[in-house]
Amino acid sequence: VQLQASGGGLVQAGGSLGLSCAASGRTFRRYVGWFRRAPGKEREFVAAINWSSRHTYYADSVKGRFTVTRDANKNAVLLQMNSLKPEDTAVYYCADSATVLSAIRDPRQYDHWGQGTQVTVSS
Repeated sequence: VQLQASGGGLVQAGGSLGLSCAASGRTFRRYVGWFRRAPGKEREFVAAINWSSRHTYYADSVKGRFTVTRDANKNAVLLQMNSLKPEDTAVYYCADSATVLSAIRDPRQYDHWGQGTQVTVSS
């Protein structure tokens, strides 16, 4: 399977961006997660969606600003990011996993990753 993340770019604070994660070779597994890594920081959980139930989960830092959805027709997971802040600047990655709900925030539970897409928010 290959996961392809796209949609990053440069935006001013308060603006919006939409990211897409497309899977080729098979459908997504149970959970599809979005993570990000800012310079000098560890990779951190951003959001996840259960592919079947469409239940969504968010880091506190993005709750109310980011929305994760799925597009079954395109075999893709979307991350809509609104009210962006400079601290959202990072490389964003998507990944999928067959893990359980209690572990979805742990990047070690994901073993198929997209290549990452840069999001830069200017102040």
